[in-house]
Amino acid sequence: MKFDGKIVLVTGGASGIGKATVTAFAREGATVICADLNAAAGEALKKESAAANQKIDFVAMDMGNSESIRAGAAEVLKKYPRVDVLVNGAGWGDIQPFLQNTPDFINKVVAINLTGPVHLVQALLPAMIEANGGKIVNIASDAGRVGSGGETVYAGAKGGLIAFTKSLAREVARYSINVNCVCPGPTDTPMLATRSEKLRDAFLKAIPFRRFAKPEEIADAVVFFASPESSYVTGQVMSVSGGLTFAG
Repeated sequence: MKFDGKIVLVTGGASGIGKATVTAFAREGATVICADLNAAAGEALKKESAAANQKIDFVAMDMGNSESIRAGAAEVLKKYPRVDVLVNGAGWGDIQPFLQNTPDFINKVVAINLTGPVHLVQALLPAMIEANGGKIVNIASDAGRVGSGGETVYAGAKGGLIAFTKSLAREVARYSINVNCVCPGPTDTPMLATRSEKLRDAFLKAIPFRRFAKPEEIADAVVFFASPESSYVTGQVMSVSGGLTFAG
């Protein structure tokens, strides 16, 4: 299979897009480490994979806490020689007017969506450089490309993740490390389910395909960027939004 012998780490891997991504890599033969704050869901996924003859491990990691991230990364590198593919899939936000955002809310949004991935990449990158190769795929959002009303800080953090992707790609190309970014539009996840029916209906009317993305469709884009087929692609941003955003 395509990822036989590869070690893949996916943050936010216990639910939504992250879980679909973990499953996709496991089906292709990878050893996948699901990193998530939800230990019960992560351990359940690990147990399910054993029954399906797949290789999924779990590490507890809070992407809003740099100490938890560094400790989780150290635990992974103690057990595995390196991470071949890193997918920064964890994300969090809420819809509310910018002026209602509290300092704690702002800090949490920026930490989970931007500084968390930055800390994790920095912790895992030396082993990738030593191996002279690797793939990093950051999952941002189309909000970070074109903006999104009621998600101003979230869009700012995801926009920062896009810029981080491009700059990092330039720095690590000399080590044969590819860094790319997937930007989902509205996707049928537990996070979307928390949005109001009015907002979900507005999204559906604006999407040319008139449906939300399936988590598996976002995972397909991630797997492409992690695969040998993208070996000459780096610093790129792919929108997977059903045509909701054509430019930006």
